Amino acid sequence: MSKPLEGIKIIDFTHVQAGPACTQMLAWFGADVIKVERPGAGDVTRSQLRDIPGVDALYFTMLNSNKRSLTLDTKTADGKEILTKLIKESDVLVENFGPGALDRMGFTWEHIRELNPGMIVASVKGFSDGHHYEDLKVYENVAQCAGGAASTTGFDDGPPTVSAAALGDSNTGMHLAIGILTALRSRDVTGRGQKVAVSMQDSVLNLCRVKLRDQQRLDRVGYLEEYPQYPHGTFSDVVPRGGNAGGGGQPGWVLKCKGWETDPNAYIYFTIQGHAWAPICKAIGKEEWIDDPAYMTAQARQDKIFAIFGTIEEWLKDKTKFEAVDVLRKFDIPCSPVLSMKEIANDPSLRASGTIAEVEHKERGKYLTVGSPIKFSDLKVEIKGSPLLGEHTDEILESLGYSQNQIAALHEQRVV
Repeated sequence: MSKPLEGIKIIDFTHVQAGPACTQMLAWFGADVIKVERPGAGDVTRSQLRDIPGVDALYFTMLNSNKRSLTLDTKTADGKEILTKLIKESDVLVENFGPGALDRMGFTWEHIRELNPGMIVASVKGFSDGHHYEDLKVYENVAQCAGGAASTTGFDDGPPTVSAAALGDSNTGMHLAIGILTALRSRDVTGRGQKVAVSMQDSVLNLCRVKLRDQQRLDRVGYLEEYPQYPHGTFSDVVPRGGNAGGGGQPGWVLKCKGWETDPNAYIYFTIQGHAWAPICKAIGKEEWIDDPAYMTAQARQDKIFAIFGTIEEWLKDKTKFEAVDVLRKFDIPCSPVLSMKEIANDPSLRASGTIAEVEHKERGKYLTVGSPIKFSDLKVEIKGSPLLGEHTDEILESLGYSQNQIAALHEQRVV
């Protein structure tokens, strides 16, 4: 079966996580992604946090599946010639170099457009062009702090906290993938390529829109009723850290289950939605609360919400997190076990859906990776192992018209 992005060729000049996450997703959907790497070294994540000596690290393999690897020294004249030929026949160039790196390489936007008027140049940036911090180097946690996530994460009596989720890196890559697909669709209409840029700060902020909402509400009324600081605590003039409170206005919290003393993940997340109040009361054996004016409405419950959570936790103490959820789901109560990465890795539903994929690698053997989070009715996403360094160099050069003798000479000169 053909894939939707077959025929789209992408030059992947990205490294580490944000850019590779973007290009990997496009490769899953059929694009021919050529990862351009330094001869003899490659993407830094090939050797970062290795678990098997001399073998590509999981950090690399889990961000570069379905791609081809071309080693190329773009500082040489021959390297520039190869890149020029690639640009002429490709559709997208994706990069996350520092500012001006492509220009110094001799491939300005103007020159790229001369070579290929339909080319889309997509860039990952730390901050948007013109931002007063645009010269700062940005990594995951820097982006979370700059984008507002860290200041609103954690507990009120603790410091700003970064999330384990890659809000700065992989999230930025997903935003850039959307931008690339939009630019490709625009090119279908206009015939022209364009530049696409996504900053890590902007991508984090896009996921923090409810906190920007809360800042405006706080400015107007001076408090936020769904936060644990209300009604007995105090608010400053900035959105506070809300612990595990629900961000959508529905009170929620992480509650202990049987075994929490020894298992750090023996918890569930429990949400009290208005329409679910009666089922909650029935599930935990507190039916007298259903029509009690002191509990009937969300507003009435707010000043005693942690006492309510305490009662629910008492009900949970003889139930594992899985047993508790199996009871609560019958009452249509929003909740979830707190799943460890080990439990997720072994989850049969995630394996069956392809969200967790077991992949074969030429050197490390089988390993687990994430699969496509997007599911299609007419597309089965196949996850393939990541390429070895320079694995496809010769076949790519052959497709560009280089003879075997020329390829051998390029290897001898360490251009590729």
